[in-house]
Amino acid sequence: MSLGQELGRILKGKGLTISVAESLTGGLVGDMITNVPGSSAYFEGAVTTYSNESKVEILRVRKETLRLHGAVSEECAIEMASGVRELFHTKVGISVTGIAGPSGESFGKPVGLVYFGFDNGLTKVTGKKIFEGDREEIKKASAEHLIAMTAELLTES
Repeated sequence: MSLGQELGRILKGKGLTISVAESLTGGLVGDMITNVPGSSAYFEGAVTTYSNESKVEILRVRKETLRLHGAVSEECAIEMASGVRELFHTKVGISVTGIAGPSGESFGKPVGLVYFGFDNGLTKVTGKKIFEGDREEIKKASAEHLIAMTAELLTES
């Protein structure tokens, strides 16, 4: 069973809906979820907010958050998850933001640094990973990790 199928099984079994806010993955998470037949029963939509402006305008990430912590931060990831949950009126909102490379690193934020967000209206969770590889490998690993993390959190709740 694929990660997308496993997540779908959990969402369907619990009667939950989900939406996704993506940055560095550029739509891969939504693609993995919608590759499952019947995903329209629980998947409401996704947005790829690549620029800071789109994070603010679409997901209501606070400008102050971006100024103080940057787009690649746990603070931004959780605001993205909450913002997409509100935007699509879903029970669960998840997000991913990071640096896929090969450039873009800054002090304390290397290529491969990725933050994840989860908001189910009751609990907000963030995660952080540093992946190795080229741009495509980092994006794929990030998308897979977010889906696996979400499935695990939903199983626990």
